[in-house]
Amino acid sequence: MRRELVVTSSPKETRVALLEDSQVAEFFIERSEHASTAGNIYKGRVSRVLPGMGSAFVDIGLERDAFMHAEDVFEDLPENLLEEEERGARPTAIEDLVSPGQDIVVQVVKEALGTKGARITAHVSLPGRFMVFLPTVEHVGVSRRVQDDDERKRLKSFLKGIRRENGGGGFIGRTAALGRENVDLERDARNLIRTWDEIRGVASRGKAPMLLYKEPSLVERLLRDLLGKDVAGVHVDDPEVHKKVYNFLDRVDPELLSKVRLVNRPGHIFDDFGINTELERALKTRVPLESGGSIVVEETEALVAIDVNTGRFVGKSDHEETIVKNNIEAAREIARQLRLRDLGGIIVLDFIDMKDRKNRKKVLAVLDGELRRDRATSRVLSVSEFGLVILTRKRVRESLSKTLCETCPECAGVGRVKSVPTILTEIYDEIRKLPSELKAQKLTLRAAPAVADVLLEERDSGFLSSISSLLSEPLGVEADPLLSQEQFDILTGPPTN
Repeated sequence: MRRELVVTSSPKETRVALLEDSQVAEFFIERSEHASTAGNIYKGRVSRVLPGMGSAFVDIGLERDAFMHAEDVFEDLPENLLEEEERGARPTAIEDLVSPGQDIVVQVVKEALGTKGARITAHVSLPGRFMVFLPTVEHVGVSRRVQDDDERKRLKSFLKGIRRENGGGGFIGRTAALGRENVDLERDARNLIRTWDEIRGVASRGKAPMLLYKEPSLVERLLRDLLGKDVAGVHVDDPEVHKKVYNFLDRVDPELLSKVRLVNRPGHIFDDFGINTELERALKTRVPLESGGSIVVEETEALVAIDVNTGRFVGKSDHEETIVKNNIEAAREIARQLRLRDLGGIIVLDFIDMKDRKNRKKVLAVLDGELRRDRATSRVLSVSEFGLVILTRKRVRESLSKTLCETCPECAGVGRVKSVPTILTEIYDEIRKLPSELKAQKLTLRAAPAVADVLLEERDSGFLSSISSLLSEPLGVEADPLLSQEQFDILTGPPTN
């Protein structure tokens, strides 16, 4: 698989797209006025402990208090690196772990989303290029994605040696450590240990709440986490960002410098790679499939619902075979859309009904295989005989639509507005409720153009006359383009136009 990173920068934001075989797989954005807090380490102060909820709130200096559950103190590592047998027992009582007024060093594992504060953990992890340093845990392990037994043994042996020399803490070898020389691994480990010593020094001197460690910029994080031998190139359109990328790689992994390219030509780099077009499609609810079918993605507050339709795809012979082919194609596209749109939480997939149980398993196997390419942890919870698949995907940040869009002022996020006939009835009811002294005055209805036009065009229909019959004088009508369809005002005096 050919993977590429495309980076574009402007004064307001930096955008990065990950391409897999020239197709947009993931999209990242960082805005100057709203920097990410995920991965940041703070010295916080426990503000409240809720034993009944098994959680605590911690003031870390953000707009809202962050929260942590009892298990957050020993939360699983990013990328789900630990084997089941390597995970220790967890305490269940939050009051046994923290108390009000206590100062505690914590790390943000999930940014504040909507009205919820950031989620934090006392289990700090510092990711490097080739390993993750766990200063509070005595553990050594290797990513499950490193499947070669000899290489796993080599890495574990090396990491155990580093831990002994360091006098404690733990290390997890990342996938990028595969085949690397010990000198590269040791340099990475020393950098992480030095960073943690600096964090502890600042924490011992500072007063809570305070920021102890800030995660690197978006581009540096992605280079650290994504760039490997399978990445064919990093394309950057800004000279300053290109310089930062070059300096970062020169410091952490000089072998990758040859993959960085500065694109300095007219036009937009995202247009060159077809990324902008793909992003526009990702903001729409309907996603067409090559066969002629489609999937419909509906993102709600509670869950994400994805429906599969055959559309124009009618197959050639067997009806069941046609449905299976459509569902398999949809399964691949669904997995890609989950990554591209960064959808998380509970996700319900409504595949087209399949009678044969083997076919349902076949579609599920395709879906599972595609989800394995996703860095975010996902888990299939259940599959019904009606084709419904329920899965969860770890949510760390806002979805693509919530990042790039804002709530529609017209419908307030509902996705629908009241029809003109409904608004007309509401107008009639409001006028009927007016006190008699107002009904005796000259009144003007100011409404959206769509509503005003209907009233003015239907003077002869009797509706406006019936409204005017409630008043001493005929009702004036004025169109106001600044009003939404659901808004209207009843004012005293004649129309101004």
